[in-house]
Amino acid sequence: METNQTKAGIGYAVLAYLIWGLLPLYWKLFASMSSWEVLAHRVLWSFVFVALVVTVMRRWGELKAMFASRKVVLVVCASSLLISCNWLIFIWAVNNDHVIESSLGYYMNPLFNVLMGVLFLKERPRFGQWLAIALAFAGVAYLTFIYGKFPWISLTLALTFGLYGLTKKKLPLDSMLGLVGETVLVLPVGLLYLGYIYITGASTVGTLPLSSLMALLLAGAATAVPLWAFAQATKRMSLSTLGFLQYIGPTITLFLGVVVFKEAFSQAHMVSFALIWSALVLYTVASNRKSAAVSTPKAAA
Repeated sequence: METNQTKAGIGYAVLAYLIWGLLPLYWKLFASMSSWEVLAHRVLWSFVFVALVVTVMRRWGELKAMFASRKVVLVVCASSLLISCNWLIFIWAVNNDHVIESSLGYYMNPLFNVLMGVLFLKERPRFGQWLAIALAFAGVAYLTFIYGKFPWISLTLALTFGLYGLTKKKLPLDSMLGLVGETVLVLPVGLLYLGYIYITGASTVGTLPLSSLMALLLAGAATAVPLWAFAQATKRMSLSTLGFLQYIGPTITLFLGVVVFKEAFSQAHMVSFALIWSALVLYTVASNRKSAAVSTPKAAA
């Protein structure tokens, strides 16, 4: 039974990370639109999709009860702002030929999670985890020094997603209900923006070919399905295994940036990525040893 659950968890995790890794191909379909307009449509169609799911599952009562708590509302407000910023930067990066930088940001995300744990959850990392953070910092510093340009895309993606994960840690919510809550809060802003650009004649959605327009309507599914698969995976497998599989997404994105979109991958990128990949290996080994050290006394007891 446990083996079957683990296999199912791996399947869900691979599905989630495959979709996340391939999303640059999807957002490239809307390169003629502004990032703000794409984000507004993503919010709109995400709400429509998850609202239909919640209606079918008859869970509106749970959502109403969730919003009865002021603490929950504040946390959901914070998470909705963070994930919206993350979406906006990622969409902009993909459609402005910064796919490699976006993949770097998601490679760095686990290391940002360690820092979030230290700063906000009073966690105490092992020496190997601190060394991994130092290696990642060296990779970012090297890239900044060589190009003379701060890699703000990578760091902002890692920071916003890391803080988003922290809000979820502070107040665990059902993934589907949480996504409904997040989209409900930013939906009025998205609708006002879409109305404004329509009135002023700045809307570009009407210029899309029919195939791209139909694809835009699937933005809700493209957002919700990997989140749902990820939530299913976390219920069925260890976090250490899940942490190892999470590198599938940025690896696919990096491959797309170099091979499909023909972005420049210089020697400076290679050195920087090598340092961060080394940091991730070190981080994974140190984390697994920490988990083993914690589980051994429990097993003995």
